[in-house]
Amino acid sequence: MVNVDSFFLSHRREIASAAVAQGYDVTVIARDTGHKNKIFSLGVKHIDLPIDRADMNIRKEWQLCKFLTNLYRKEKPDIIHHVGLKIILWGTIASVRAGCRNVVNAVSGLGIMFSEGRVSLIAKSILITLRLYCRKINIITIFQNKDDYDLFRSYGIVSDENSVIIPGSGVDLDKYLYSPEQKEDKLHIIFTARMLEEKGVYDLIKAAEILREKYARKIRFILCGGIDPNPKGITKEYLTDSCDGDYICWLGHRTDIDRLLRSSHIVAFPSYYREGIPKSLIEAAAAGKPIVTCDSVGCRDAVVHGVTGLLVPAKSPEALAKSLEILIDDDKKRHAMGKEARLLAEQKFSLTAVIEEHLNIYSSFAES
Repeated sequence: MVNVDSFFLSHRREIASAAVAQGYDVTVIARDTGHKNKIFSLGVKHIDLPIDRADMNIRKEWQLCKFLTNLYRKEKPDIIHHVGLKIILWGTIASVRAGCRNVVNAVSGLGIMFSEGRVSLIAKSILITLRLYCRKINIITIFQNKDDYDLFRSYGIVSDENSVIIPGSGVDLDKYLYSPEQKEDKLHIIFTARMLEEKGVYDLIKAAEILREKYARKIRFILCGGIDPNPKGITKEYLTDSCDGDYICWLGHRTDIDRLLRSSHIVAFPSYYREGIPKSLIEAAAAGKPIVTCDSVGCRDAVVHGVTGLLVPAKSPEALAKSLEILIDDDKKRHAMGKEARLLAEQKFSLTAVIEEHLNIYSSFAES
């Protein structure tokens, strides 16, 4: 179960396909945004999920929990796999109420409520609730980084015995191939993510403006990502006004990120969202691109500072601009970091390894 069908297709499709190939009967529960035929084509079922990611109305949230409880009682699944914090919260409660015993909870990032330096009251309430309910059923929790694991362990939700760290959703190393720099009229600095404030969009555009006078003829900033309904989403009007189509370009949602990375030279991702491990960064590493990102939870796990990229303080366009300038001016450093980034992706982020680890978890439940 995931928030929306598009996230399933971009982050969990291969795991579901591998489970089908192993003989599992797989159903995807996700909000239908027009992709259910693609899901059916994988040989899995689909159930529409009545969820609004941006809505925090407690009455609607409880209706979601009741929907899941009734669904689990009807379907009687042997294994339930929840992805994402809201899904984990209501799905775990529903699993207990429905008498379902085997649950996989995948923490794929905790978002702004859990930003470094503060955990909001709502966030604490979620953690305390999870501690209560996770003790009542057989749960394995998957984390993408150690920071999130440490937080959950500090609240008594997980232990070493019922949790595992799998670094990210994996990247297809045969699709995202290492590609040496292509000769372009300008150096391309690319950002790929949803257009959210916490993803660092404002900071990236400010950094670009800092560098404009010196580098306008040498570099181009490329922003790839769609508008998001989140209250902190960047508006189309702001992006249209801020991007001139030459020095700063906004391409909107794209499905050809592998091709765009091949023609890019640097990946910039100044997110402070409290990521799991951003898929955009492991794709960048696989493509052999040096990365400039924030020294924040999740992002720092995708980069070896000074080896595969550079880490900068969050919310600092000045520091971001300075680090980008280092890579803009140093061809040899870019090339060396790109090669090391590819090696890191091969060692740490292989999709094949991620699929295998998930199937092992499913198998442990099936055997019991």
